[in-house]
Amino acid sequence: MSGQALRDLNVLPPLELDKKPDGSVKGKVCIGSIDENHDKTQSKVPSTMSASLVNDVSSGNNVVEAGNSEVEYIDSENLTDLQDVDACLSTLLARLDSKEWIALCEALNNVRQLSLYHKEKMVEMLGDVIPLIVKSLKNPRSAVCKTAIMTSADIFKIYSDTIINSVDPLLVQLLLKSSQDKRFVCEAAETALIAMTTWVSPTLLLPKLQPCLKNKNPRIRAKASMCFSRSVPRLGIEGIKSYGIDKLIQTAASQLSDQLPESREAARVLALELQSVYEKSRALPAEDSEQVENADSWEVFCQNKLPPLSAQAIIRVTCTPKDAIVAGC
Repeated sequence: MSGQALRDLNVLPPLELDKKPDGSVKGKVCIGSIDENHDKTQSKVPSTMSASLVNDVSSGNNVVEAGNSEVEYIDSENLTDLQDVDACLSTLLARLDSKEWIALCEALNNVRQLSLYHKEKMVEMLGDVIPLIVKSLKNPRSAVCKTAIMTSADIFKIYSDTIINSVDPLLVQLLLKSSQDKRFVCEAAETALIAMTTWVSPTLLLPKLQPCLKNKNPRIRAKASMCFSRSVPRLGIEGIKSYGIDKLIQTAASQLSDQLPESREAARVLALELQSVYEKSRALPAEDSEQVENADSWEVFCQNKLPPLSAQAIIRVTCTPKDAIVAGC
């Protein structure tokens, strides 16, 4: 990097924050908006800055975040209410479809603010808003993508089961983003998926996750397996029995032989949870003692419900070595 370029960089004015009439905040930075996916297309970088400086700025997430500071990643607890709600609502859909990425990020943050402080006004618009959020999740600009991911997380938390009929496109994109190579995008997507499995009812969510376990992309399968494994315990013992422990153990067995270790580990955790529930369900009240006596052991249950190789795999990860030997595994 040339000495002249360093001197030019040192005299750049500091970041300024402008408060907008609707309560949102926009930052300004004079070196332009250097986005993670657009590091070679800068026309706003001052001509006195050397090419090596542009490459240095574009190479690391921390510097890129500084160059990208026209968009502020605001945590949910720091979101404030809008000053003019009606004005914001009247232009929201158009701004969510904007080609200007700064305006788009602002609109996504407005969705979060409206959902948090004016949930009843946003409910009627969700059918139109969610497809536009999905579109932003596909945006090549990482700043837009991350803001859309954060918006998705807030939507899961605030609306929970209300959005179950619209969750499919969100789910696929979040599973995909959580398996990308950009760490800050992955982490945001993981947070959104955890919010989904925390706030959306497992009885409604598990059927949505089931097809993702068979996705052609092994990374999507792995992330879906992790979500599935997190959701099942929320059913509780009675919920798992009602859903069908035999169906769930078949799902665990199929993922136990999957390509990626994340899938296999999620399947192991699920199998252990199912074993625990099965053993507890055998400890029935005294009036059902006859049924208890007739209940199969966990090993026999697996052998009855699964193909031989799958049964052996489940028993191997859920039983002690001594138990596995007794079961013939």
